[in-house]
Amino acid sequence: MAAALEALTCLLRFGLKMRSVRHTRGLAPFTGGWRIHHGYVGVVMAVAGTLWLSGPAPWRTWVLYAGVALLVSDLVHHFGVLWPLFGSPQFDLRYPEED
Repeated sequence: MAAALEALTCLLRFGLKMRSVRHTRGLAPFTGGWRIHHGYVGVVMAVAGTLWLSGPAPWRTWVLYAGVALLVSDLVHHFGVLWPLFGSPQFDLRYPEED
């Protein structure tokens, strides 16, 4: 699942020339200027799937796996793809003044 998410992320970044800093900048007023990486969503999902969600085990397991896949995909994208290609992981915690 993480590989599929990373493939989609690379398609958006390199195939469609999208950059999250540019294409999600409109969210900055709602996040206080903080960037929301899909890895953050993954951590929340993994914790929720482990600790908070009730219901059948397959549902909790799916949420846990999806969360871990989002986290792994984000880490691979920044530190395994962007850093070697561009010399920077481009892992901005806040929206930069200019991209």
